[in-house]
Amino acid sequence: MGRTWRDGTGLLRTPGGVVPLEIAASYRARRRGLLGRDGIDGALLITPTNSIHTFGMRFTLDIAYLDRSLTVLDVVTMRPGRLGLVRLRGRHVLEAAGGAMAGWGLVPGVTVAVEP
Repeated sequence: MGRTWRDGTGLLRTPGGVVPLEIAASYRARRRGLLGRDGIDGALLITPTNSIHTFGMRFTLDIAYLDRSLTVLDVVTMRPGRLGLVRLRGRHVLEAAGGAMAGWGLVPGVTVAVEP
């Protein structure tokens, strides 16, 4: 059975350490995402989704596409005004400030843990 996600905060456990996490699970929170912000301390988990865009963003984002088991499928850096590709096996997307994910050790094949 799958996990039931709720909007809120938590922690993201990565190979590089623990990161503050915001969770956007409702339609309203997923739609809002990081729009209107100048940055983020930590990461935003958007669930469920398998694609994103950066239209209206004010800063460059690192994007990690995750499967159902929270294994990283792909990590990309996107400048504002871009449309990301759909990842067919994707179930969740992590967003963070550009350059942050390299320091956390997020690469394809790594599994992360979320503690709400």
